[in-house]
Amino acid sequence: MERNFREVAQSWLEGNYDQETKDEVRRLMETDPAGLEDAFYRNLEFGTGGLRGIMGVGTNRMNKYVVAMATQGLANYILKNVPGGKCSVCVSFDSRNNSAAFAKITAEVLSANGIHVYIYDCLHPVPLLSYAVRKKHATAGVMVTASHNPKEYNGYKVYWSDGAQIISPVDKEIVAEVNAITDPSMVKYTADGKEGGIETMGDEMNNAYMDDVLTLMLSPESRERHKDLKIVYTPLHGSGVHIVPAILKRLGFENIYHVPEQDVSDGNFPTVMSPNPEEHSALEMAVAVADREGADLVLATDPDADRLGIAVRDNEGKMVLFNGNQTASMLTYYILRRWSELGKLDDTKYVVKTIVTTELIRAIAEKYGVKVYNVLTGFKFIADIVRRNEGKGEFICGGEESYGFNIGQFVRDKDAPISCAMVAECAAWAADQGKTLYQLLQDIYAEFGYYKEGLVSLVRKGKSGVEEIAAIMSGLRANPPAELAGVPVTKVVDYNKPEETGLPKSNVLQFFTAEGDVVSVRPSGTEPKIKFYFGARGASADAKIEQLREQFVK
Repeated sequence: MERNFREVAQSWLEGNYDQETKDEVRRLMETDPAGLEDAFYRNLEFGTGGLRGIMGVGTNRMNKYVVAMATQGLANYILKNVPGGKCSVCVSFDSRNNSAAFAKITAEVLSANGIHVYIYDCLHPVPLLSYAVRKKHATAGVMVTASHNPKEYNGYKVYWSDGAQIISPVDKEIVAEVNAITDPSMVKYTADGKEGGIETMGDEMNNAYMDDVLTLMLSPESRERHKDLKIVYTPLHGSGVHIVPAILKRLGFENIYHVPEQDVSDGNFPTVMSPNPEEHSALEMAVAVADREGADLVLATDPDADRLGIAVRDNEGKMVLFNGNQTASMLTYYILRRWSELGKLDDTKYVVKTIVTTELIRAIAEKYGVKVYNVLTGFKFIADIVRRNEGKGEFICGGEESYGFNIGQFVRDKDAPISCAMVAECAAWAADQGKTLYQLLQDIYAEFGYYKEGLVSLVRKGKSGVEEIAAIMSGLRANPPAELAGVPVTKVVDYNKPEETGLPKSNVLQFFTAEGDVVSVRPSGTEPKIKFYFGARGASADAKIEQLREQFVK
């Protein structure tokens, strides 16, 4: 909600804030009025997934005061809603600037409220946080990360006792408690005679996780026959730096190459424009190592190691990058085929995809008689399906176009280490068939039809950007397109109408044609972007995608 930002900024100069913070507020007042407005015109929203924003001073920024106040709200919710009073929270953090400091503040505030804290002894990925929540039977979890956002960002993700990110009604109830903390003076930093405590986690949890990952693997003989497979791995300066190579070695792979400059955990991400494996430029150094060493496969994870990008050799021996839809389709095919061959499939097994993820996954699942759930964008909705089906069905795997995938039920979020392990094993299995991963994907297209997807993200920063994104959505609702790339639109789905979709309300629009083409439009929930997702089928799919880009992004 907008307010007089100058009055709010003045209150920071007069309030109980450290001198460095006050000096920066004063600098903004004197030299950067636009920056001052953006920093103070609203509170950084604690949304249904937590916090994410640019680091700096102000109510609309990620800083130690905002983190402490959010943690106090979370603590208040836990203490009010968990019976018996014995509560615990797992905490982890990635390599971003201030992540370790924000995690320490989080642990201290929780402990001061009498909540026991398990915190990792060094940076650890999102999936290890989710795993720890389940393994420790904790009440909740907090991951300090801004995922693959630019270096200026940090964030604060909240997980519940099932190891998944919070969803309704818990999310809204926590938001209400966080919003009730209106001043840093309301935060407890010292325990008032209550039991608390901070306990570190490390190798024991890592080993348990890796042991469980090994139980998901499907082709040990293939791995043994192709243990000399050459694999390049880069954590892009992030938290996968230790766990991913350790898992690959446990699987028996002997030739794992690194990008030494990118093994350095550095929140400035000095070797990349963006630490996002969706960006081709982020993998350039790893591909160069692959070419130098003659490697077969490149694996790259983002700073919190929940997303995976890969590169493989094409038929001419050139390294080409798979997008998230291609990787998810290939893994789904490999896993379902091997489960079928091993006699593990029955009508209780299922996979999950999001509404903006390729329909190729559905086609593959239908061949193997496996049920498919279609959910809103966000892995928390995939995790919710897993939770709802506990005791009734078994989650095989699930994914989303934005390079997130998971296998099995140990972790309830995107899991790049598990995905790295399965991609590497799939490469060994394909080699047993005399194929590369690139050739395996071509075989999938030959069997199920050619699917092509595209994505355009328009960045619109600041207050004016929020207004422009809202105007785009309003315009599409008022005047939906009559055709997609010259083909008539036969169906419009507005996810703001849960009574029609059967899914929770979400600010997403989809337009479909009878030929199976689709355009989805949604504002990002974590970045100042509006995203246009394009999907097409058939021989002319490539041309259609380009036409759709021109039609919607002018």
